[in-house]
This record gives sequence, C-alpha cells and structure tokens, in this order.
Amino acid sequence: MGKRPLELLEAVRPCFWEVAPYEPGKPIEEVAATFGLDDVIKLASNENPFGTSPLVKQTLRQEVDQLHRYPDGAGSALREALAAHWNVTPENVLLGNGTDEILQFLCRAFLVPGTNAVMADPTFSRYEAEVRLCGAEARKVPLRDGVHDLMAMLAAIDERTRIVWVCNPNNPTGTYVSHDALAAFIASVPARCLVVLDEAYVEYADAPDFPDSVALWREHPNLVILHTFSKIYGLAALRIGYALLDEALADLLNREREPFNTNRLAQRAALAALQDQDFVRICKKRTQTGKEQLYEAFDRMQLHYLPSQANFVLVYLPQSDQQVAQRLLRQGVIVRAGEALGVPQALRVTIGSAQENERFINVLQTAIDAPATLQGGR
Repeated sequence: MGKRPLELLEAVRPCFWEVAPYEPGKPIEEVAATFGLDDVIKLASNENPFGTSPLVKQTLRQEVDQLHRYPDGAGSALREALAAHWNVTPENVLLGNGTDEILQFLCRAFLVPGTNAVMADPTFSRYEAEVRLCGAEARKVPLRDGVHDLMAMLAAIDERTRIVWVCNPNNPTGTYVSHDALAAFIASVPARCLVVLDEAYVEYADAPDFPDSVALWREHPNLVILHTFSKIYGLAALRIGYALLDEALADLLNREREPFNTNRLAQRAALAALQDQDFVRICKKRTQTGKEQLYEAFDRMQLHYLPSQANFVLVYLPQSDQQVAQRLLRQGVIVRAGEALGVPQALRVTIGSAQENERFINVLQTAIDAPATLQGGR
C-alpha cells in the first residue's frame, strides 16, 4: 500500500520533526544477506565480543519456566545488589530499560519549552534527541582536543538550564575528564541544575585519575550517575541500565516509570552478571590487550587516533569515512562511520577479539590503499 496523507500529523508537536530517527549499526544478518557473506564481524555498537558470564547463561536457562510471570515491578533484588555493590541504599538506585529510558525520565521531569540542557559536541546522540523531543534547547559545546571543554560548558549555563550532560568516557571519542576537573566542574554548576554523568563505559577505564563518581555523588545531590549492563557485562540484548541518584529524585522519577519497565529475564541476568566480577576483570584485560593491538596497527599505518578509556577507538582517516566504511562492509566488517556521529573522516571501531581486530586491521589497510575511483560503489 502506498503512502497516504495523514491530516492528524499536522497536530504533532513541531519539535518531533527536528529529531531524526536513531540509526543503529547494521545487523550481522543484514550485511551477510546483502553481500552474500558467510562470515561477518560487528565492531560497530561497542558490544562485548567476549559474550556474557556463564552465570548469566545458567540463570536464563532456569528462568525459561517463569516467562508467564510478571517481573518484580520494583526490581528489589537487583536494586539491593547494586546498592551493596556501590555502598549506597536501594532507594538510591533506579532501574531503566537501558539508560536510554532514564534519559527520558530526566528530560520529561525537568525540561519544557523555554528551558535548555548543556552537552558536549560530539557526544552520545540521544541527549540532544531527548532534549529536543521535550521542546527544550540543546546547547552543544564543542570538544576541546577531543575532550569535554568543561569551562566552556559552564559558560553556556544560564538561569534556564536544567540539565548538564557529561559522558565519561565520552562516546564517540573514548576520551575522559579527570576526577579533579570533574569535581571542580560539578562544584561550579548551580545546585538547581542536574549534572547527569553517563558512565556507560566506566568498567573499561584504567586512568589513575579517572573520577570516583560515587564519592562526588555523596557531596552533590544534584549529580545523577548512569550505568549500564549493555557493555562489559554483555547484556545488550536484554536492555537494562540504572541510575545512582538522590532518594528524593528517585522518588520523583518513579512517578513516571512504567510499572514493569525492566523485564524479569533482564533483572535476573543483571543480578547474575553483577555477581561474576571475575568475568568483568577478564573482559577488561582482554579489551586492553586488543586496544594496544589497534594502537600498534594505527601507528604503523600512520593514522591519528584518540587514546580511549572505553572499549572502542576513534581513528581518523586520510579520506572519506563513508567510503572506507562501505569497503569494510563489503568485506564483512561492520564499523561506524564518524560522520553520522559528528566526527567526519573518522571511524569508531569497537575493540573485538584478537582475531576480529586482526581482520579489521587487514581490511582497513586494503580499504585505505584502494584507489579513490573504486571506493564507495558496489
């Protein structure tokens, strides 16, 4: 059936037309079918290439017989475990269907037309999208040498600012702000503004001066910390994340949270994953080894890259990122072209297994060396 005009769309809030639909990385199955490939690797979505904990798999097998039961709407067992893990109280933990849902909670609670939110540029795209969907202004402050320019972000705050976003480590650059810099920044932000610290990749960070965010949270009730089970814990398919926040703020956001926003399998899997910290340590070590593998290759190819505290690396190219990404795609290697992430002429590549990294390196060298006239087409 062809497209039909819908008069009701004229009644949609104008801010909805300002936001483009999110474009995820291409799924392995689609790339395999499109190019007739038998072996495709995905290094585009910052997933954990080493899978998930055996404890999680065992737990999920046991849960199959409980699919007819609703989940615990309060997520009590998981919240208690997270509280013990971070030495806070369960009342300081809010569960979300991924941290994306918590972003929505925060924006809907604090943003209306005429208000604004401050964020880096580039950073995680959903900050800007959720802000705009609330009819508020997204104030984007360019990175400085690939890092959040905290002084410039402070200067962008005014009496209408309600939220300040800090992604640390930052997506898509992998860079970070130090503990002292972040502490000084939060202390300078007006207490009436939320500071939302997104630490989706914190388990990968190894910098000695990486922030102790929970210590900062104890000093600043306007600080909200976001964590996810989608990255190092390997639960991306189950969509579960959480926030550490002041009890009064958690009570506020629970008023808009859906009764069963996190499903039973996700809660049980997250609880099992949290218990297996040995798996987390192994994944971190293997990721660090893979990161060095990529660094050495980029140095050999004389490609500039940003040192990363996450499980991905942003590498700059001597030519079009779209063309290079397309050539990689045809060879069964999925990465993210930087232009869509706000970093033209760069690629964001997830750190994979040693074998996946080596395959990416070999295909990248071929893609860069190929004559320009052969790039981009099929």
